[in-house]
Amino acid sequence: MISNLTYLYLLSPLHTGGTTQEGNLLGIARESHTDLPYIPSSTIRGRIRASTEVDKALQYRLFGTELSSAAQLEQGAIWIGDASILWLPIPSLSHGVIWISCPLLLQRWARLNRIEGAIPAEYSTNLPTQRPVYLKDAILKSSELKSWTSWETFLPQTVQAQTISIQRVLVLPDQHCATLIQMSLWRQVKIKLDAHKTVEGGFRYEEAIPPDTLMYFPWGVTSQANGTAQQARVDFEELLVSQSIVQIGGQESLGRGFVQQWLANSGSN
Repeated sequence: MISNLTYLYLLSPLHTGGTTQEGNLLGIARESHTDLPYIPSSTIRGRIRASTEVDKALQYRLFGTELSSAAQLEQGAIWIGDASILWLPIPSLSHGVIWISCPLLLQRWARLNRIEGAIPAEYSTNLPTQRPVYLKDAILKSSELKSWTSWETFLPQTVQAQTISIQRVLVLPDQHCATLIQMSLWRQVKIKLDAHKTVEGGFRYEEAIPPDTLMYFPWGVTSQANGTAQQARVDFEELLVSQSIVQIGGQESLGRGFVQQWLANSGSN
């Protein structure tokens, strides 16, 4: 069972390039089976690996060698998985901001985090159930809502988690959650100006995962550790702890991709 998790709380919009571009929309990376946004493991690995440039020995030990610097490629001691959404904020006319998730996303996190017990039912919420909830382009009647008192079980149980803003949560059906997440992505119009300050060519939209989204990624030690698994784990944890704020993805010059990063309780693979 995978038990090493790292949480990412977005401090600014985060853009990771997708594999396709439809018309003038530059999309973000999406899971092929759910169409939900995610951060590819290669993006996370590349960012963390870049922070070890001053210590090549540590870099090669954790992440492996490069063809340009070694006679042959060697696998490193650490593997890193894709980052998934746990809770994503959406606007609400009745409550300001509400963080949504769905049984699919909660079950995925519960499996990795060894959370036992039932996944909350659809329309479970810690909001008062006596009045309707107005979401972005959707209204939930009070008769649909189910009181959820154990909602904090599905948040990180760490000291660092006290710094996140998640207070109002709602579990939606998988399909409705995916639709609202799609509608709540940030979209920025980009244009190019010529020397005379007039628009040159067309324009495009760029998507981003909104700030205050809570995500996480699993990681562990590869079979190549060869008896050094514990030291590799310690080295990688120290590397993550030393970087509480990191910048991931593209558009760095626009201040995109800043995230707060912290470790969940570590355990054995």
